[in-house]
Amino acid sequence: MRLLTALAHSILIAAAPVVWGFSTLSISGRQNSPTTTICRLAVAVPLHEGAPFTNEESKKRHKPLLNEDLWVRTLDYEGFGREVSALGKELALQSGDDDVAHLEKIVSWRNVAAIVGIVSMGMTPNPITIIALSTWTFASWTMLAHHTCHGGYNRIDAGEFHSRGFALGSVGQRVRDWCDWMLPEAWNIEHNRLHHYRLNEKNDPDLVQRNLAFLRQAQLPMLAKYVVLAALFPVWKWYYYAPNTFKELEINRLNREGKSLPLLFEPEAAITIGSLLCPQTASEHALRDIMKPMDFFVRVLSPFLASRFIILPAPLLLIPTVGPTLYAHAIVNLILAELVTNVHSFVTIVTNHAGKDLYTFDDAVKPKTPSFYVRQVVGSANFVTGNDLNDFFHGWLNYQ
Repeated sequence: MRLLTALAHSILIAAAPVVWGFSTLSISGRQNSPTTTICRLAVAVPLHEGAPFTNEESKKRHKPLLNEDLWVRTLDYEGFGREVSALGKELALQSGDDDVAHLEKIVSWRNVAAIVGIVSMGMTPNPITIIALSTWTFASWTMLAHHTCHGGYNRIDAGEFHSRGFALGSVGQRVRDWCDWMLPEAWNIEHNRLHHYRLNEKNDPDLVQRNLAFLRQAQLPMLAKYVVLAALFPVWKWYYYAPNTFKELEINRLNREGKSLPLLFEPEAAITIGSLLCPQTASEHALRDIMKPMDFFVRVLSPFLASRFIILPAPLLLIPTVGPTLYAHAIVNLILAELVTNVHSFVTIVTNHAGKDLYTFDDAVKPKTPSFYVRQVVGSANFVTGNDLNDFFHGWLNYQ
Protein backbone atom coordinates (compact mmCIF):
# COMPACT_ATOMS: atom_id res chain seq x y z
CA MET A 1 0.00 0.00 0.00
CA ARG A 2 2.87 2.37 0.79
CA LEU A 3 4.34 1.64 -2.64
CA LEU A 4 1.04 2.43 -4.39
CA THR A 5 0.59 5.62 -2.35
CA ALA A 6 4.09 6.86 -3.17
CA LEU A 7 3.61 6.18 -6.87
CA ALA A 8 0.25 7.96 -6.97
CA HIS A 9 1.62 10.90 -4.99
CA SER A 10 4.64 11.31 -7.26
CA ILE A 11 2.51 11.19 -10.42
CA LEU A 12 0.10 13.82 -9.06
CA ILE A 13 2.95 16.15 -8.08
CA ALA A 14 4.77 15.74 -11.37
CA ALA A 15 1.64 15.98 -13.50
CA ALA A 16 0.58 19.32 -12.08
CA PRO A 17 2.82 21.47 -14.35
CA VAL A 18 1.51 19.68 -17.46
CA VAL A 19 -2.17 19.93 -16.54
CA TRP A 20 -1.90 23.56 -15.41
CA GLY A 21 0.71 24.72 -17.88
CA PHE A 22 -0.76 23.38 -21.11
CA SER A 23 -3.03 26.38 -21.55
CA THR A 24 -0.18 28.83 -20.91
CA LEU A 25 2.83 27.36 -22.72
CA SER A 26 4.38 29.52 -25.37
CA ILE A 27 7.72 30.44 -26.83
CA SER A 28 7.51 33.91 -25.37
CA GLY A 29 5.42 36.53 -23.64
CA ARG A 30 3.20 36.39 -20.57
CA GLN A 31 -0.28 35.39 -19.58
CA ASN A 32 -2.59 38.38 -19.95
CA SER A 33 -6.07 36.87 -19.98
CA PRO A 34 -7.80 33.49 -19.74
CA THR A 35 -7.93 33.28 -23.54
CA THR A 36 -4.34 34.38 -24.19
CA THR A 37 -1.87 31.50 -24.29
CA ILE A 38 1.42 33.21 -23.51
CA CYS A 39 3.95 32.44 -20.84
CA ARG A 40 7.47 33.30 -19.69
CA LEU A 41 9.54 35.98 -21.37
CA ALA A 42 12.11 34.58 -23.79
CA VAL A 43 15.35 36.44 -23.20
CA ALA A 44 19.06 36.21 -23.66
CA VAL A 45 20.88 35.36 -20.45
CA PRO A 46 22.73 37.61 -19.95
CA LEU A 47 21.27 40.47 -21.98
CA HIS A 48 23.56 42.39 -24.28
CA GLU A 49 24.93 45.42 -22.47
CA GLY A 50 22.53 48.35 -22.61
CA ALA A 51 20.02 46.57 -24.83
CA PRO A 52 16.43 46.20 -23.60
CA PHE A 53 15.89 43.31 -26.02
CA THR A 54 18.08 40.50 -27.29
CA ASN A 55 17.53 41.23 -30.98
CA GLU A 56 15.08 42.83 -33.41
CA GLU A 57 12.90 39.72 -33.46
CA SER A 58 12.52 39.70 -29.69
CA LYS A 59 11.83 43.45 -29.77
CA LYS A 60 8.81 42.77 -31.94
CA ARG A 61 7.54 40.03 -29.64
CA HIS A 62 8.29 41.31 -26.15
CA LYS A 63 7.67 44.21 -23.85
CA PRO A 64 10.56 45.48 -21.69
CA LEU A 65 11.63 43.33 -18.76
CA LEU A 66 9.23 43.20 -15.84
CA ASN A 67 10.46 43.66 -12.29
CA GLU A 68 10.82 39.94 -11.58
CA ASP A 69 13.05 39.58 -14.63
CA LEU A 70 15.42 42.46 -13.86
CA TRP A 71 17.84 40.05 -12.17
CA VAL A 72 18.88 39.04 -15.70
CA ARG A 73 20.69 42.40 -15.94
CA THR A 74 22.15 42.61 -12.46
CA LEU A 75 23.32 39.06 -11.68
CA ASP A 76 27.07 38.60 -11.18
CA TYR A 77 27.49 35.97 -13.89
CA GLU A 78 31.23 35.57 -13.45
CA GLY A 79 30.87 35.14 -9.72
CA PHE A 80 28.09 32.60 -10.17
CA GLY A 81 30.23 30.70 -12.66
CA ARG A 82 33.13 30.53 -10.23
CA GLU A 83 30.87 29.22 -7.47
CA VAL A 84 29.41 26.53 -9.74
CA SER A 85 32.88 25.42 -10.86
CA ALA A 86 34.09 25.26 -7.27
CA LEU A 87 31.02 23.28 -6.25
CA GLY A 88 31.58 20.85 -9.12
CA LYS A 89 35.16 20.20 -8.03
CA GLU A 90 34.08 19.76 -4.41
CA LEU A 91 31.36 17.25 -5.30
CA ALA A 92 33.72 15.34 -7.62
CA LEU A 93 36.15 14.87 -4.72
CA GLN A 94 33.32 13.56 -2.55
CA SER A 95 32.35 10.83 -5.02
CA GLY A 96 32.96 7.37 -3.62
CA ASP A 97 31.46 4.49 -1.68
CA ASP A 98 28.29 6.34 -0.70
CA ASP A 99 27.46 6.85 -4.37
CA VAL A 100 28.07 3.18 -5.11
CA ALA A 101 25.79 2.20 -2.22
CA HIS A 102 23.10 4.54 -3.47
CA LEU A 103 23.37 3.15 -6.99
CA GLU A 104 23.17 -0.41 -5.67
CA LYS A 105 20.01 0.51 -3.76
CA ILE A 106 18.41 1.90 -6.91
CA VAL A 107 19.40 -1.22 -8.84
CA SER A 108 17.99 -3.48 -6.13
CA TRP A 109 14.66 -1.64 -6.06
CA ARG A 110 14.49 -1.79 -9.84
CA ASN A 111 15.30 -5.50 -9.77
CA VAL A 112 12.63 -6.23 -7.14
CA ALA A 113 10.06 -4.53 -9.36
CA ALA A 114 11.28 -6.56 -12.35
CA ILE A 115 11.14 -9.86 -10.48
CA VAL A 116 7.67 -9.21 -9.07
CA GLY A 117 6.39 -8.18 -12.46
CA ILE A 118 7.95 -11.05 -14.43
CA VAL A 119 7.01 -13.77 -11.94
CA SER A 120 3.40 -12.62 -11.76
CA MET A 121 2.84 -11.51 -15.36
CA GLY A 122 0.97 -14.74 -16.16
CA MET A 123 -1.65 -13.93 -13.56
CA THR A 124 -4.96 -12.32 -14.35
CA PRO A 125 -4.18 -8.65 -15.09
CA ASN A 126 -3.86 -6.82 -11.78
CA PRO A 127 -2.46 -3.51 -10.43
CA ILE A 128 0.50 -5.05 -8.57
CA THR A 129 1.90 -6.77 -11.66
CA ILE A 130 1.24 -3.77 -13.90
CA ILE A 131 2.88 -1.28 -11.54
CA ALA A 132 5.86 -3.59 -10.97
CA LEU A 133 6.47 -4.03 -14.70
CA SER A 134 5.95 -0.33 -15.28
CA THR A 135 8.39 0.59 -12.51
CA TRP A 136 10.98 -1.80 -13.93
CA THR A 137 10.89 0.05 -17.25
CA PHE A 138 10.70 3.50 -15.66
CA ALA A 139 13.62 2.97 -13.28
CA SER A 140 15.78 1.37 -15.96
CA TRP A 141 15.51 4.57 -18.00
CA THR A 142 15.21 7.49 -15.60
CA MET A 143 17.71 6.41 -12.93
CA LEU A 144 20.06 3.85 -14.43
CA ALA A 145 20.29 4.68 -18.15
CA HIS A 146 19.81 8.43 -17.74
CA HIS A 147 22.39 8.89 -15.00
CA THR A 148 24.83 6.41 -16.56
CA CYS A 149 24.67 7.89 -20.06
CA HIS A 150 25.30 11.32 -18.57
CA GLY A 151 28.50 9.95 -17.03
CA GLY A 152 27.16 10.26 -13.50
CA TYR A 153 28.93 7.11 -12.34
CA ASN A 154 32.12 7.46 -14.38
CA ARG A 155 34.16 8.69 -11.39
CA ILE A 156 33.28 5.75 -9.15
CA ASP A 157 33.76 2.00 -9.38
CA ALA A 158 30.25 1.25 -10.65
CA GLY A 159 30.98 -1.73 -12.87
CA GLU A 160 28.99 -1.71 -16.08
CA PHE A 161 27.37 1.65 -15.25
CA HIS A 162 29.85 3.71 -17.26
CA SER A 163 28.85 5.96 -20.14
CA ARG A 164 31.37 4.32 -22.46
CA GLY A 165 29.77 1.15 -23.71
CA PHE A 166 26.58 1.14 -21.64
CA ALA A 167 23.80 -0.31 -23.87
CA LEU A 168 25.91 0.51 -26.94
CA GLY A 169 27.44 -1.47 -29.78
CA SER A 170 25.06 -4.39 -30.28
CA VAL A 171 21.48 -5.53 -29.78
CA GLY A 172 22.66 -7.94 -27.09
CA GLN A 173 24.35 -5.15 -25.13
CA ARG A 174 21.26 -3.01 -25.50
CA VAL A 175 18.95 -5.75 -24.20
CA ARG A 176 21.30 -6.50 -21.31
CA ASP A 177 21.90 -2.92 -20.12
CA TRP A 178 18.88 -0.86 -21.16
CA CYS A 179 16.29 -1.84 -23.71
CA ASP A 180 13.50 0.60 -24.40
CA TRP A 181 11.82 2.11 -27.43
CA MET A 182 14.66 4.57 -27.98
CA LEU A 183 17.95 3.55 -29.59
CA PRO A 184 20.58 4.36 -26.90
CA GLU A 185 23.03 5.85 -29.41
CA ALA A 186 20.27 8.11 -30.73
CA TRP A 187 19.14 9.12 -27.26
CA ASN A 188 22.71 10.05 -26.30
CA ILE A 189 22.86 12.46 -29.23
CA GLU A 190 19.39 13.95 -28.80
CA HIS A 191 19.31 14.19 -25.02
CA ASN A 192 22.87 14.45 -23.71
CA ARG A 193 24.27 16.68 -26.43
CA LEU A 194 21.47 18.63 -28.06
CA HIS A 195 18.90 19.01 -25.28
CA HIS A 196 21.17 19.83 -22.36
CA TYR A 197 23.69 21.91 -24.27
CA ARG A 198 20.93 23.90 -26.02
CA LEU A 199 18.47 23.92 -23.17
CA ASN A 200 15.27 25.86 -23.93
CA GLU A 201 16.83 27.44 -26.99
CA LYS A 202 15.47 27.29 -30.52
CA ASN A 203 17.71 24.31 -31.30
CA ASP A 204 16.65 22.32 -28.22
CA PRO A 205 14.85 19.29 -29.72
CA ASP A 206 12.82 18.92 -26.51
CA LEU A 207 11.48 22.48 -26.40
CA VAL A 208 7.98 21.68 -25.16
CA GLN A 209 6.50 25.05 -26.07
CA ARG A 210 7.48 24.64 -29.73
CA ASN A 211 6.68 20.95 -30.00
CA LEU A 212 3.15 21.50 -28.67
CA ALA A 213 2.55 24.61 -30.79
CA PHE A 214 0.39 22.61 -33.22
CA LEU A 215 -2.02 21.78 -30.42
CA ARG A 216 -1.97 25.21 -28.84
CA GLN A 217 -2.78 26.85 -32.19
CA ALA A 218 -5.41 24.31 -33.22
CA GLN A 219 -8.94 25.67 -33.58
CA LEU A 220 -10.34 23.31 -30.98
CA PRO A 221 -12.14 23.74 -27.66
CA MET A 222 -9.77 23.64 -24.70
CA LEU A 223 -11.36 20.41 -23.47
CA ALA A 224 -10.58 18.76 -26.81
CA LYS A 225 -6.95 19.90 -26.54
CA TYR A 226 -6.68 18.28 -23.13
CA VAL A 227 -8.11 15.07 -24.56
CA VAL A 228 -5.51 15.07 -27.36
CA LEU A 229 -2.73 15.72 -24.86
CA ALA A 230 -3.98 12.94 -22.59
CA ALA A 231 -4.01 10.56 -25.57
CA LEU A 232 -0.30 11.30 -26.12
CA PHE A 233 0.67 10.40 -22.55
CA PRO A 234 0.51 6.59 -22.84
CA VAL A 235 2.18 6.33 -26.27
CA TRP A 236 4.65 9.22 -26.40
CA LYS A 237 7.90 7.23 -26.13
CA TRP A 238 7.42 5.15 -29.27
CA TYR A 239 5.11 7.56 -31.11
CA TYR A 240 7.12 10.76 -30.60
CA TYR A 241 10.38 10.31 -28.70
CA ALA A 242 11.88 7.30 -30.47
CA PRO A 243 11.58 8.75 -34.01
CA ASN A 244 12.85 12.16 -32.89
CA THR A 245 15.94 10.76 -31.21
CA PHE A 246 16.67 8.62 -34.27
CA LYS A 247 16.21 11.66 -36.52
CA GLU A 248 18.90 13.51 -34.57
CA LEU A 249 21.24 10.51 -34.83
CA GLU A 250 20.83 10.43 -38.62
CA ILE A 251 21.32 14.20 -38.91
CA ASN A 252 24.50 13.83 -36.86
CA ARG A 253 25.67 11.05 -39.18
CA LEU A 254 25.11 13.18 -42.28
CA ASN A 255 26.96 16.08 -40.67
CA ARG A 256 29.93 13.86 -39.83
CA GLU A 257 30.00 12.57 -43.40
CA GLY A 258 29.96 16.13 -44.72
CA LYS A 259 26.61 15.68 -46.46
CA SER A 260 23.99 18.40 -46.73
CA LEU A 261 20.48 18.05 -45.38
CA PRO A 262 17.61 18.03 -47.89
CA LEU A 263 16.73 21.55 -48.99
CA LEU A 264 13.14 21.55 -47.71
CA PHE A 265 13.86 19.68 -44.49
CA GLU A 266 13.28 21.55 -41.20
CA PRO A 267 15.64 19.95 -38.64
CA GLU A 268 14.02 21.65 -35.62
CA ALA A 269 10.54 20.36 -36.45
CA ALA A 270 9.38 17.51 -34.24
CA ILE A 271 8.24 14.34 -35.98
CA THR A 272 6.07 11.36 -35.04
CA ILE A 273 5.40 7.87 -36.29
CA GLY A 274 2.48 9.42 -38.16
CA SER A 275 4.59 11.99 -40.00
CA LEU A 276 7.20 9.32 -40.79
CA LEU A 277 4.66 6.91 -42.30
CA CYS A 278 2.26 9.46 -43.80
CA PRO A 279 4.20 12.67 -44.49
CA GLN A 280 2.06 15.76 -45.08
CA THR A 281 4.42 18.72 -45.34
CA ALA A 282 7.42 19.30 -47.60
CA SER A 283 9.72 18.88 -44.61
CA GLU A 284 8.14 15.55 -43.68
CA HIS A 285 8.53 14.29 -47.24
CA ALA A 286 12.20 15.36 -47.14
CA LEU A 287 12.57 13.40 -43.90
CA ARG A 288 12.44 10.20 -45.96
CA ASP A 289 15.85 11.17 -47.42
CA ILE A 290 17.31 11.16 -43.91
CA MET A 291 15.69 8.19 -42.20
CA LYS A 292 13.88 5.27 -43.78
CA PRO A 293 10.78 3.91 -42.02
CA MET A 294 11.95 0.29 -42.29
CA ASP A 295 15.38 1.16 -40.91
CA PHE A 296 13.71 2.93 -38.00
CA PHE A 297 11.42 0.00 -37.19
CA VAL A 298 14.19 -2.60 -37.46
CA ARG A 299 16.97 -0.76 -35.62
CA VAL A 300 14.99 1.26 -33.10
CA LEU A 301 11.65 -0.34 -32.23
CA SER A 302 12.02 -4.04 -32.95
CA PRO A 303 14.56 -4.99 -30.21
CA PHE A 304 12.29 -3.77 -27.42
CA LEU A 305 9.13 -5.00 -29.13
CA ALA A 306 10.56 -8.49 -29.59
CA SER A 307 12.38 -8.86 -26.26
CA ARG A 308 9.63 -7.46 -24.04
CA PHE A 309 6.40 -8.54 -25.71
CA ILE A 310 7.35 -11.77 -27.51
CA ILE A 311 10.45 -13.41 -26.01
CA LEU A 312 9.90 -12.52 -22.34
CA PRO A 313 6.44 -14.14 -21.98
CA ALA A 314 7.12 -16.98 -24.49
CA PRO A 315 8.22 -19.58 -21.84
CA LEU A 316 4.69 -19.49 -20.42
CA LEU A 317 3.50 -21.27 -23.56
CA LEU A 318 5.50 -24.34 -22.48
CA ILE A 319 3.34 -24.89 -19.40
CA PRO A 320 0.91 -27.73 -20.17
CA THR A 321 -2.80 -26.95 -20.49
CA VAL A 322 -2.75 -23.42 -19.05
CA GLY A 323 0.17 -22.09 -21.10
CA PRO A 324 -1.88 -20.16 -23.69
CA THR A 325 -4.03 -18.59 -20.97
CA LEU A 326 -0.99 -17.50 -18.95
CA TYR A 327 0.62 -16.13 -22.09
CA ALA A 328 -2.48 -14.09 -22.92
CA HIS A 329 -2.54 -12.70 -19.36
CA ALA A 330 1.15 -11.78 -19.66
CA ILE A 331 0.61 -9.91 -22.91
CA VAL A 332 -2.22 -7.89 -21.38
CA ASN A 333 -0.17 -7.12 -18.26
CA LEU A 334 2.82 -6.07 -20.36
CA ILE A 335 0.75 -3.81 -22.60
CA LEU A 336 -1.01 -2.17 -19.66
CA ALA A 337 2.34 -1.71 -17.91
CA GLU A 338 3.68 -0.07 -21.07
CA LEU A 339 0.82 2.42 -21.06
CA VAL A 340 1.35 3.17 -17.37
CA THR A 341 5.10 3.64 -17.64
CA ASN A 342 4.61 6.00 -20.57
CA VAL A 343 2.27 8.16 -18.50
CA HIS A 344 4.63 7.97 -15.52
CA SER A 345 7.68 8.95 -17.57
CA PHE A 346 5.79 11.72 -19.39
CA VAL A 347 4.74 13.55 -16.24
CA THR A 348 8.18 13.19 -14.64
CA ILE A 349 10.26 14.09 -17.72
CA VAL A 350 8.35 16.44 -19.99
CA THR A 351 7.66 18.84 -17.10
CA ASN A 352 11.32 19.33 -16.17
CA HIS A 353 11.91 22.38 -18.35
CA ALA A 354 8.42 23.80 -18.97
CA GLY A 355 6.32 26.00 -16.72
CA LYS A 356 5.29 29.58 -16.05
CA ASP A 357 8.37 30.30 -13.92
CA LEU A 358 10.96 28.83 -16.33
CA TYR A 359 12.75 30.70 -19.09
CA THR A 360 13.34 30.07 -22.76
CA PHE A 361 16.15 31.79 -24.66
CA ASP A 362 16.44 33.68 -27.92
CA ASP A 363 20.10 32.94 -28.56
CA ALA A 364 22.86 30.46 -27.71
CA VAL A 365 25.82 30.55 -25.33
CA LYS A 366 28.97 28.49 -25.07
CA PRO A 367 28.78 25.36 -22.89
CA LYS A 368 30.32 25.42 -19.42
CA THR A 369 30.37 29.20 -19.19
CA PRO A 370 28.73 31.28 -16.43
CA SER A 371 25.80 32.11 -18.72
CA PHE A 372 25.41 28.40 -19.53
CA TYR A 373 25.23 27.52 -15.82
CA VAL A 374 22.64 30.23 -15.15
CA ARG A 375 20.47 28.98 -17.99
CA GLN A 376 20.52 25.44 -16.63
CA VAL A 377 19.09 26.78 -13.37
CA VAL A 378 16.43 29.19 -14.63
CA GLY A 379 15.36 26.81 -17.41
CA SER A 380 14.88 23.76 -15.18
CA ALA A 381 12.52 22.59 -12.45
CA ASN A 382 13.97 21.52 -9.11
CA PHE A 383 12.11 20.32 -6.03
CA VAL A 384 12.58 18.06 -3.02
CA THR A 385 10.00 15.33 -2.44
CA GLY A 386 11.12 14.31 1.04
CA ASN A 387 12.55 10.80 0.88
CA ASP A 388 14.25 8.25 -1.37
CA LEU A 389 11.10 6.28 -2.09
CA ASN A 390 9.30 9.34 -3.42
CA ASP A 391 12.41 10.43 -5.31
CA PHE A 392 12.60 6.93 -6.78
CA PHE A 393 9.17 7.35 -8.36
CA HIS A 394 10.30 10.71 -9.72
CA GLY A 395 13.36 9.01 -11.19
CA TRP A 396 15.47 11.52 -9.22
CA LEU A 397 14.68 13.83 -12.14
CA ASN A 398 13.08 16.31 -9.75
CA TYR A 399 16.67 17.38 -9.03
CA GLN A 400 17.58 19.14 -12.26
